[in-house]
Amino acid sequence: MRLVIPNPGLDQRIPSHQDLERMEKEQVSDRPKWDNKAQYILTCVGFCIGIGNVWRFPYLCQTHGGGAFLIPYLILLVLEGMPLLLMEFAIGQRLRKGSVGVWRAINPYLTGVGIASMLVSLIIGLYYNTLIAWIMWYLFNSFQDPLPWTQCPLNGNRTGFVDECQRSSTVDYFFYRVTLDTSTSINNSSGIHWPMVVCLLAAWTVICICYIQGISTSGKAVYITAILPYIVLAIFLVRGLTLKGALSGIEYLFIPDVNELMNPTTWLDAGAQVFYAFSIAWGGLISFSSYNPIHNNCMQDAVMLTAITGLTSIYAATVTYSIIGFRATEKYDTCVSENIRTLLNSFNLPESSINTTNYDAAFNHLNSSHPDVILGLDLQSCDMQKFLSEVTTLMKIHETLHGITLLCSNQHLLTQGVEGTGLAFIVFTEAITKMPASPIWSVLFFIMLLCLGVSTLFGNIEGVVIPLKDLNVLPRSWPHEALTGATCVIGFSMCLLFAQTSGLYWVTLFDNFAGSVPLLTIGLFELIAVVYIYGIDRFNEDIKFMIGHKPSIFWQVSWRFISPLIILVILVFYLVTLAQKELTYLVWDPNSDVFPVQASVPYPPWISAVIFLLAGVPSLAMPVYALCRLVFVGCKKRRNPSKKSGKN
Repeated sequence: MRLVIPNPGLDQRIPSHQDLERMEKEQVSDRPKWDNKAQYILTCVGFCIGIGNVWRFPYLCQTHGGGAFLIPYLILLVLEGMPLLLMEFAIGQRLRKGSVGVWRAINPYLTGVGIASMLVSLIIGLYYNTLIAWIMWYLFNSFQDPLPWTQCPLNGNRTGFVDECQRSSTVDYFFYRVTLDTSTSINNSSGIHWPMVVCLLAAWTVICICYIQGISTSGKAVYITAILPYIVLAIFLVRGLTLKGALSGIEYLFIPDVNELMNPTTWLDAGAQVFYAFSIAWGGLISFSSYNPIHNNCMQDAVMLTAITGLTSIYAATVTYSIIGFRATEKYDTCVSENIRTLLNSFNLPESSINTTNYDAAFNHLNSSHPDVILGLDLQSCDMQKFLSEVTTLMKIHETLHGITLLCSNQHLLTQGVEGTGLAFIVFTEAITKMPASPIWSVLFFIMLLCLGVSTLFGNIEGVVIPLKDLNVLPRSWPHEALTGATCVIGFSMCLLFAQTSGLYWVTLFDNFAGSVPLLTIGLFELIAVVYIYGIDRFNEDIKFMIGHKPSIFWQVSWRFISPLIILVILVFYLVTLAQKELTYLVWDPNSDVFPVQASVPYPPWISAVIFLLAGVPSLAMPVYALCRLVFVGCKKRRNPSKKSGKN
């Protein structure tokens, strides 16, 4: 006997299989349709394969022992991600509605699930489009030779270079000062940074134009935005493999640190990354699948998209690590060269007497014959085998504060993780400056990021516009163009928060909290709704009707037990971990003792209220809506005791 919660009126709220067959045959549905299957698959691929595949996934690999992260990621991709993906595809295709409409049709008390998805799509879309604005800024500045982040600007009296740039690096200065004009804390905002306002306006304009008529226009744009990144990645991979040290980076990616597999955080981060990788619980996938023919093989689509997502993550990480390996080798060579120069000058040796080939032998000889002199030199330790997994930030702080010998192990440099946006705007831009014809590579790189970002935003705005229409927030008489335009204008206005000089810290805050707890909570509610409220037997019959056979035992076990358990464990551990640590963030402060390293400072007390708005409100939207409806229906029954509540 299977547990199914009573759900009166369900058959009246959803079309029967016969109705769906008739609607399909007579083409009476008012919903738009995809021009072809390729358009649908490319849209889903573009939605799932986003900017995070270039910086979030490689960063997590770097943090969790390279290839060690790939193992839990691929396992959870199949056990957690793929079942949820098929569930969203199938329920959208069966009920022919967007995220709000689907859950309201299953049971009116579940409308909050769709509202939560809409809120998450809106919040993530806001900061995601801010990243697109940053990408546009770098793209516009890439049409220069030399690139503007290759050298420090002159100071006010033109007698030297800007001190902040000289004390940090050209790429850091261009990102933090020129691009964002970053303040020293999230509390301190000296106003709007107007170049970013212009870029934000350009970003929202592009999204509005591409999505102005829904999938009719965005479905054509994905032929470029979803395919071009793969071509550019292939070009970068070929170029990366020809760079010195590229294989060192790729080797680091694919050789796992097995000890990391025993670290629960590795599995938790892998599970959370699956939600980002698939864009699960954002609402867009449900809406996209509702435009399919009723007998589309959604199971095949889910398996195909899982394979594409997993392989693309590895593909993008390989490209990224070839560049990281090149950058690390460049830094290692610089480290050795500086040591050679110091030895040559200190011992008055001929220039050709020490080179990179005989450096180790020459150093050992001089150290044994003149140990006192060597001890007094400010030499950098360039041991290739040392510090395989040093915590870079702490090492840099320690080096800055105490002036200890710098650690220039090539493996140490490979493990220096620059989180999130820094991987694209600092690590990649620095590596690009060392390539011949660097402006061309810069243009290609940021066009690729722009395509990745725009194709993901199609799903985000779909996950906002369609629910707004279903909820009658905006007049239903408005054409789709007006709904899209109004949504983009509101989104642009809200994004002015990120155009402040403290905008970087707000983007980081949104990135850390907007897509964590809410996505996990929505995913868990979706599984419970389909399995125990809609009914897993009914769902199996629906899939049999659509594709010709019932789901196998793998899908049954995943939906009922494995996927909910994985999500619940990740959610609980995440909340426990979050409650036990102090909330801090990194600031760019030229007056800090640890500069040019970003200083870690605690968030102000009021940030808890913001975090609640970002993570708490979407998560609580589901139970709060159900509770409010329960109260509303109860009050209505008391006022009209002789009447039964009508159909919802």
